[in-house]
Amino acid sequence: MRGLFDINNPVMRFLTKLFDCLVLSVLWIVFSLPIVTMGASSTALYATVYHRIRRDEGYLWQTFWKSFRENFKRSTLSWLAVLAMILFLIYDAAALRAMIRSGHPMGRLYGVILVLLGVAGVWAMYLAAYSARFQGGVKDMIRFSFYLMMAHPVKSIAVLLTLLGVGFIILMMPGLALFLPAAGFWVFSAIVEPIFLQHMRPEDVERTSREKEEMT
Repeated sequence: MRGLFDINNPVMRFLTKLFDCLVLSVLWIVFSLPIVTMGASSTALYATVYHRIRRDEGYLWQTFWKSFRENFKRSTLSWLAVLAMILFLIYDAAALRAMIRSGHPMGRLYGVILVLLGVAGVWAMYLAAYSARFQGGVKDMIRFSFYLMMAHPVKSIAVLLTLLGVGFIILMMPGLALFLPAAGFWVFSAIVEPIFLQHMRPEDVERTSREKEEMT
C-alpha cells in the first residue's frame, strides 16, 4: 500500500499530470477571458506544459505567471493580428454560407474560407509555442512561426487534427473543457518540439539550458 501512494509510482505520476492539466486549463481559461489576452495566456500555457508537464521543471503557477508576464506585449500584439484575420474569415464564411442558401455561385468559396480558418488556427498555435520557446520581436514571431508551419505541412496537419479533435470533444462533452486545453497543448508540444530542435540556433540551445538551470 505504501508503494501505491509513492509520488514516483506511475499511477500517482499520471494523476499528478492530470491534476496539473486541470489547473493549467483553468488558468488558461481565466487569463483568456478578455479575448485580447488569449495570445499571452496560450504562450504561458505552452511554456508551462513544456517545462512542468513534459520535463518536470519548476512550479505550475510560477512558470505560467512568469511566461504570461514576460511575453505579454509581444504575444498579445501577434495574437491580435491573427485574431483580426480569424474574425475577417468568420465574417466571410457567414456571408458565403448565406450565398450557398440563396444559390449564389460565390458560395462555392465557402470551403476555401474554411481551409483558411484552419490555417489561421494552426498558425495561432505555432505563434504561442514559438513565443514561449524563442526570443524575438513581433515581426520575427509572425514570420518564423508562419515559416515553420508551412515548412512542415504534415506536422501542421497533425496540429490541425489535434485542434479539431479537442474542439469536437469539448462540443460533445463540455465538462472536459477543464482538462483538454492543457492536454491538447501537451499533444501539440510533442508534434512541434522536434521541429523546434531541428531549427534551433546555438544561442537558442544555450537559452534553453539556462532556463532549465533556473527551473531546478
